[in-house]
Amino acid sequence: MKGEFTAVIEKRGRWYVGYVEEIPGVNTQGRTLKEVRENLKEALLLITRRL
Repeated sequence: MKGEFTAVIEKRGRWYVGYVEEIPGVNTQGRTLKEVRENLKEALLLITRRL
């Protein structure tokens, strides 16, 4: 599966929360934007391998 997805990242207190709009279950949190972006990539890979 290849394509482009929309990542939404919001700051909530001291944490960042991120999710991919198009695929339920691809969500994460982290202390930095970099950490959230890396976690989203990993979560996306894990979910798309199951599809």
